[in-house]
Amino acid sequence: MQSMWIEPILALIFGYLLGSIPFGLLLTQLSGAGDLRAIGSGNIGATNVLRTGNKGIAALTLILDIAKGAVAVILAGLLSEGLGVLAGLGAFLGHLYPVWLRFNGGKGVATLLGVVTALSPLAGLVFAVTWLGSLAIWRYSSVGGMLAAVSVPVTAVVIGKIAWVPMFIGFALLVCWKHRGNIERLMAGEEPKVGAS
Repeated sequence: MQSMWIEPILALIFGYLLGSIPFGLLLTQLSGAGDLRAIGSGNIGATNVLRTGNKGIAALTLILDIAKGAVAVILAGLLSEGLGVLAGLGAFLGHLYPVWLRFNGGKGVATLLGVVTALSPLAGLVFAVTWLGSLAIWRYSSVGGMLAAVSVPVTAVVIGKIAWVPMFIGFALLVCWKHRGNIERLMAGEEPKVGAS
């Protein structure tokens, strides 16, 4: 009976360790830009990396944060879909709460895109279109990220993946929770737009 829990636990741990790699922090340090946590918002994600002025490092951070979510799902999913889902959950939580950074991680949008796309390319497409479309319209990275996260459980309902809906609602709530400071700034009219000085 105990052995049936080994693979799910290992999938969660694998996903968590992969997701907890702080690519933005590592890349900015390697590029000589300093400690990302002392720059801009202090967040370790691609949007804050962009504030260092290095668009290449920001793009690479975005790609790697997406990739770690997708890779976790794909590799564990080779054994079973259920293990892929668990690894994706682990990767998302690892990015948000990495043990290496005292559980103070990123906001999870890019990693969630990777997880969702690996689980359902259609849901990933809706996520990406919502994210980029919102960003193009309002130029607030936070608004785009939160709306994209909310689109995931809605898309899951539409495509009939009802079993995933509770987890996806949890993902969306966590993304919004991690953006609570952004929400306060939006309400106060103080949220910076992407590309603004």
